[in-house]
Amino acid sequence: MQLHVSPSMRSLTISSNNGFIDLMKIKVASRHISYRTLFHTILILAFLLPFVFILTALVTLEGVNKCSSFDCLGRRLGPRLLGRDDSERLVKDFYKILNQVNTEEIPDGIKLPDSFNQLVSEMKNSQYDAKTFALTLRAMMEKLEREIRESKFSELMNKHFAASSIPKGLYCLSLRLTDEYSSNANARRQLPSPELLPVLSNNSYHHFVLSTDNILAASVVVTSAVQSSLKPEKIVFHIITDKKTYAGMHAWFALNPVSPAIVEVKGVHQFDWLTRENVPVLDAVENHHGIRNYYHGNHIAGANLSDTTPRTFASKLQARSPKYISLLNHLRIYLPELFPNLDKVVFLDDDVVIQRDLSPLWDIDLRGKVNGAVETCKGEDEWVMSKHFRNYFNFSHPLIAKHLNPDECAWAYGMNVFDLHAWRKTNVRETYHYWLKENLKSNLTMWKLGTLPPALIAFKGHVHPIDPSWHMLGLGYQSKTNVENAKRAAVIHYNGQSKPWLQIGFEHLRPFWTKYVNYSNDFVRHCHILEL
Repeated sequence: MQLHVSPSMRSLTISSNNGFIDLMKIKVASRHISYRTLFHTILILAFLLPFVFILTALVTLEGVNKCSSFDCLGRRLGPRLLGRDDSERLVKDFYKILNQVNTEEIPDGIKLPDSFNQLVSEMKNSQYDAKTFALTLRAMMEKLEREIRESKFSELMNKHFAASSIPKGLYCLSLRLTDEYSSNANARRQLPSPELLPVLSNNSYHHFVLSTDNILAASVVVTSAVQSSLKPEKIVFHIITDKKTYAGMHAWFALNPVSPAIVEVKGVHQFDWLTRENVPVLDAVENHHGIRNYYHGNHIAGANLSDTTPRTFASKLQARSPKYISLLNHLRIYLPELFPNLDKVVFLDDDVVIQRDLSPLWDIDLRGKVNGAVETCKGEDEWVMSKHFRNYFNFSHPLIAKHLNPDECAWAYGMNVFDLHAWRKTNVRETYHYWLKENLKSNLTMWKLGTLPPALIAFKGHVHPIDPSWHMLGLGYQSKTNVENAKRAAVIHYNGQSKPWLQIGFEHLRPFWTKYVNYSNDFVRHCHILEL
């Protein structure tokens, strides 16, 4: 590189060593630029130009020669000359590519790596550009999401089948006790003994009603109530079961008395009032072909799983439990007729455990209401304790929208204080039947969750809220149930699929239930009902 200054000092030429290329030529006017300024300019150029040459050579080696404009060259050289990192721009460019790929269709037949390591390896071998890499990565993530969803839905289906089936041990227990009933006179002895029959209609006692076909669960409810009571001699249990379970249920309580409490076991076939004439709607519910297909049919057919969340699917499966068309599950609506001589009873589901004396329930003033229940719209638990009518009913149905308020507070079935004397003055049963018929006419489009929705309507205006500590729900829904709260509750309720007698029950919640199972009982041992 050479510098040539004219003798007159009016021009400056900078040329390459071979003299063929003029890099820069400056004409200087003496009236505009002083010699001092010119001298300083020459010094600066002589200092900078070698660095420009070196950087140009380096960038050329790195591929900058592909740039077709000074703007491109400047954008690449600028950060280096100023000592800045270009990683921020690379990140922005990558985000831009990701946004572009997110809006494009994934090509059909794209071959996806089986792992991230394989993706990196193929990227190195095939020299992927950034867009191809991003598109492949997106396709892999979408495939993984689909597989996870499918796995979750399969898990929910298996859990539904597990919750709906009868465990082998419980089935064995029922068969063995039924056989014992036929061969052992003690298993057939009258319950209660003849001298205690008047107590069954004596309103000075505390009457509990339990409707179930699960012998082991019934024994836990009764045992826990008696052991937790301060006045067990005042307890009377009325256990109602179906015809197939009656003999085994009777044999269990005949052979395992819970004295001083009194137990009566009756089958639905032994109630003269329960005729088809008196319960025509329930007969239709049990025998209607469409309804049976809905509860016992293919739960996947017709379901668009791509538009359904796992939680919504779980709720739909829960709503299709076969128990909801069982007469035993609807029996509570007929309590005034089934026990015409009683004024007040406490109705219990078979998946509850009593942990505190319940005698104060009979002292609660229901203020003329029929049903003392815990409200389920006061808590933060969205599974159980934040329920309003909108959670149970289809408010797009005109009849529902006309008669119900979606913001009205729901309440819990499972532990209810019923004033039968006040109930007999109402039309609760007739209202219940009316809405069951309307839902049948609407092809089950008004609600799809068993017996509670029609009860919410039938008892509308007849419910007196009781303290939530009497009845804690949700132990069969979620593992995050607060154990300390469960210890303090008077009644804990395993409502939901994860019953404590099933393998799918929650391990840390099961001991509340198993502590009342007599594992030393011969029938329990022979049926291999062991602590899970």
